[in-house]
Amino acid sequence: MYYVPDDTKKCGYYQCERCKEKFLSLQTMEKIDCPYCAEEIDMEIGPDDDITEFKDTAKLVQVLEGEDVEKMDSLLSLAITGGNYDWI
Repeated sequence: MYYVPDDTKKCGYYQCERCKEKFLSLQTMEKIDCPYCAEEIDMEIGPDDDITEFKDTAKLVQVLEGEDVEKMDSLLSLAITGGNYDWI
């Protein structure tokens, strides 16, 4: 699978409030750090700079279980990879 390892039975479906990206995570907490926004962080910040604007920006939309995990992973990965539509 693209977002989570094969045979994952439970995961969280998230949408970032900052960049609007949707993704799956093995975590199921209410809010987590967005992996896409984390890539944008400039590590050359000074002592007066604040990086809290990048913390906990992804909000849990739904907890997926069982077969829904694989279906949602395939659906989301189609947008990124332009993959195969046979599973639909």
